[in-house]
Amino acid sequence: MSRKIVGRNLEKEKLEEALNSHRSELIAIYGRRRIGKTYLIREFYSKNITFGFSGLRNGIRQDQIENFMIELREATNKFQGERPQNWLQAFNILKQYLKGIRETRKKKVIFIDEFPWVDTMRSGFLPAFENFWNAYCTTRSDLIIVVCGSAASYMIKKVIRNRGGLHNRITRKIKLEPFKLEEVQEFLLYKGIDLPEIEIVKIYMALGGVAEYLEHIQTGDSSVTAIDRICFQKRAHLEHEFDEVFKSLFEEGSYHEQIINALSKGPKKGMTRDEILEDKGLSSGGQFSKSLFELIESGFVEQYQSFRSNRKKTLFRIFDEFCLFHLQFIAPNKGNRWTQLYTKKEYVSWSGYAFEMICYKHVESIKRELKCDQIDSTNYSWSNNKAQIDLVIDRNDNIVNLCEIKFYNDKCIIDSDYADKLRNKETQFKTDTGTRKGVNTVMVTTWGITGTHGVGLVTKSLTKDCLFN
Repeated sequence: MSRKIVGRNLEKEKLEEALNSHRSELIAIYGRRRIGKTYLIREFYSKNITFGFSGLRNGIRQDQIENFMIELREATNKFQGERPQNWLQAFNILKQYLKGIRETRKKKVIFIDEFPWVDTMRSGFLPAFENFWNAYCTTRSDLIIVVCGSAASYMIKKVIRNRGGLHNRITRKIKLEPFKLEEVQEFLLYKGIDLPEIEIVKIYMALGGVAEYLEHIQTGDSSVTAIDRICFQKRAHLEHEFDEVFKSLFEEGSYHEQIINALSKGPKKGMTRDEILEDKGLSSGGQFSKSLFELIESGFVEQYQSFRSNRKKTLFRIFDEFCLFHLQFIAPNKGNRWTQLYTKKEYVSWSGYAFEMICYKHVESIKRELKCDQIDSTNYSWSNNKAQIDLVIDRNDNIVNLCEIKFYNDKCIIDSDYADKLRNKETQFKTDTGTRKGVNTVMVTTWGITGTHGVGLVTKSLTKDCLFN
């Protein structure tokens, strides 16, 4: 490996296991755009890649095949005069190339990036690839075929859950998630940028853990100057990113942007499926279900359980920091600067919700700090007409943690009024749910809490520090 791969420990374990296995491997890797899929494979397998090519966005079949052959001719001096007319012929030429490489214990990696882009309508690509894997690759023990794509729906339906020639053929699958806070910190330190944890949290609230976005943070930046330059200044790097993401991942005429827009303007706790449909005047059918599924699988929307009193309902909410930030601040404030916007009252409301989102994504870190990470639990939100609880950790050891999540630029003061609100939340939760478990209030804040009224009421006070563990 020529360059450092930050984090990705579980993914690297899977890739390493494939190198050491006794058989040829077919690995499917997917995740949202710019998350670092290509970088991970190219860097981890830098000494093993025998051949690789990437699909052309909106490329017709013959252009895709020609691109394939250009890369193959880069790898070998053979096949200079070959002009395959279809994918069966193209993969047959690749097979001839591999046959010329002696079978050894060292694995040879074939990397096909942006796999969904190659499989254009009536291209014949997927059946030809299925045949290449089944008829040839499985006869050898020294090949690793990696197929990669940002279109999560395609990768799941056409590759991982394929009902044809690739049915049950995927040997390993990797869904690459955004960096967690700890990985962001490690990534920035690798770039020589040592930021305080609170500044990393503020950057994460706007950009999330997307590696490509974080690449543009510079030495000497604060969260304000970094976000301003990357998102708001003239010709900012992410000025058109939202539109590019949706154009590259999803089909025209689908409901993805309408769903995202409905969720951005709806209650921060989320909306039901019927509420989204009603808000946008859409009909419930296959197209809507497909769009919602793709948004969830791509990491832009989260589906989760919420309890209103004892009634469970499924809610959907935006779960991608940059999408929410774009719709909340970038799109409506063209020509403005973050150096002014972050002082407005809208920032306070947004930052509270964005910090909650971070806590949801780092709930395992919260559980480790509560020393209950080895105990099975169910996580959900809860509300009734008199109280709302941001995060409930309902544990199998007869304890329920009611997590109150607050983003402040200083310590959170627990005065008598706030203490009364926290007691009311406990009372309402116990009464409505009828739980017999022990109920504890946990504060999760940026800088901790202060005030004598929290003594004996707040069982545990956690700060942003625990989210980096």
